[in-house]
Amino acid sequence: MNFFAQKLCYKSGQKQIVQEVSLKIFSGESVALLGPNGAGKTSTFLLMSGLIVPSQGDIFLNDQNVTRWPLYRKARLGIRYLPQESSVFRDLSVENNLKIILERVYTSTKDRKFYLELLLNDFRLTAQRNSLGGVLSGGERRRLEIARALIGNPKFLLLDEPFAGIDPRSIEDVQELIRTLKQKNIGVLITDHNVRETLSLVDRVYIMFEGRVLKEGTPESVLKSEKVRSLYLGSAFSL
Repeated sequence: MNFFAQKLCYKSGQKQIVQEVSLKIFSGESVALLGPNGAGKTSTFLLMSGLIVPSQGDIFLNDQNVTRWPLYRKARLGIRYLPQESSVFRDLSVENNLKIILERVYTSTKDRKFYLELLLNDFRLTAQRNSLGGVLSGGERRRLEIARALIGNPKFLLLDEPFAGIDPRSIEDVQELIRTLKQKNIGVLITDHNVRETLSLVDRVYIMFEGRVLKEGTPESVLKSEKVRSLYLGSAFSL
């Protein structure tokens, strides 16, 4: 299965933000969308999620055109978007944060109980099950957000700044969770300002600059690009 875009364009007023951007994500693959501020990566990410609509170009899930489908319709197809802003209910416990999604997906009480315990265990949240969302650490909150996003077995997960606001140890935890998603055959698209942590994790990367894809390839091949180093990473950057 693949989720891909062809020649996406997006304007804000008279300003061209995204210019003929094409990208592709396969099942079981992690892909990064990176670039300097103002490169158009955030707009491209929002286009893929369905939060904004392109002025030109198309987005497909396999052979189904989902270009103008809003976020909720793409979610029903198995394309989930996890924003940088917290999506956890602060006044609900960890357990109830999961239950509120499980109740929408599973009609059987037995299934809800089974998946609740599975998620608490898989995301190492059993000890926090009765803790309110508002008192969780950054890493615990991010684990809970990803657990919620996985309810219903999505095919693709779009992670907006998954490493923002969490400490180095929690970043390692989230990296390991993303590797686990790949093992479950879930395709992952990541955009993040933590370039080193992202490049060390993904299979492929798209580097954007001034609204266009500057370079696409494996992290190793992108690091060898003189243009990428001169315009974005700098000469001293290394993994």
